[in-house]
Amino acid sequence: MKYQEAASLVLGRLQASQGDGRWNDHLSLATWEWPQGVAMYALLQRYEAQRDPALLSTISDWYAGHLSAGLPAPNINTTAPMLGLALLYELTRDPRWEEPIRTWARWVMTGLPRTEEGGFQHVTSDLENRGQLWDDTLFMTVLFLYRAGRALGEKAWVDEARYQFLLHIKYLHDTKTGLWFHGWSFEGRHHFGRALWARGNAWFTAGGVDFASWLDEDDPVRRLVLESWREQCAALKACQDTEGGLWHTLLNHPDSYLETSASAAIAYGLHKGCRLGLLDSGYRDCAEKAIGGVIRQIAPDGTVQGVSYGTPVGADENFYRTIPIKPTAYGQGLTYLMLTEAERGF
Repeated sequence: MKYQEAASLVLGRLQASQGDGRWNDHLSLATWEWPQGVAMYALLQRYEAQRDPALLSTISDWYAGHLSAGLPAPNINTTAPMLGLALLYELTRDPRWEEPIRTWARWVMTGLPRTEEGGFQHVTSDLENRGQLWDDTLFMTVLFLYRAGRALGEKAWVDEARYQFLLHIKYLHDTKTGLWFHGWSFEGRHHFGRALWARGNAWFTAGGVDFASWLDEDDPVRRLVLESWREQCAALKACQDTEGGLWHTLLNHPDSYLETSASAAIAYGLHKGCRLGLLDSGYRDCAEKAIGGVIRQIAPDGTVQGVSYGTPVGADENFYRTIPIKPTAYGQGLTYLMLTEAERGF
């Protein structure tokens, strides 16, 4: 299946999904939550690449509809759709988007609970997660804060995003393997089950390369982000499933199931790293094999199969083995993001 054909199927399935707008509806675009935020970020990247007016209209209508209906209470996960809105504002300078972006970013800076050392506590729609850092936070909230700061000329927001990347690297990067733990708790000072969870790692593989590509080349924060990211990429390359090109949901446990959403985000990060010259050419085969593996998980109706459902931090590794497999907007979105990147070529 060619990239453009696969992308059309995946997007069609996403747009056809119906839901009732509840926060835990992980598939339909009727909801404003992190799965939909991931999907909208993918659509914005598609628009940046192709400048299709119909797609821009679809994206704008989605945001206008949700803003008109009223947004849910802010937390880490409900911040995720704001990343796409910040990009939309940068692209169009439509005045409708400025105040929602500004209001939400101010909440991130002053209203979001903090951990020790000023980390963004991973508060979700149903969990406080007191004193906890999760790798998900970088993709769901920190990327938005940076782009909002850049779009609106707020240097303090940009600097805070840079700090949050450094702090999360400090506590979540495993210096032994180069991979990332899912979470860290300042209450007890531990990594929970010390799980090297695939999708958690993938948030940094994809988000880290995007963040680094936005920073100035002489920025020392960029240097550290890239060093940590390259170390992770090397570890991911070593544990890729050699037969199908995907990654196991527990990266260091081949007996755990292969998971598609993480594999799509990792493939995106590796491909983009090669295209930008941030990785050597030895990673191209790894990226292409992963892209092919993800495409084989796309059903004829466009459903991305093999996607693990929403996953809080687990107390042990077995917790991650038991997460059910279900179609989701982030599975569709990350696959679409990967395909958009793949179409750019190396």
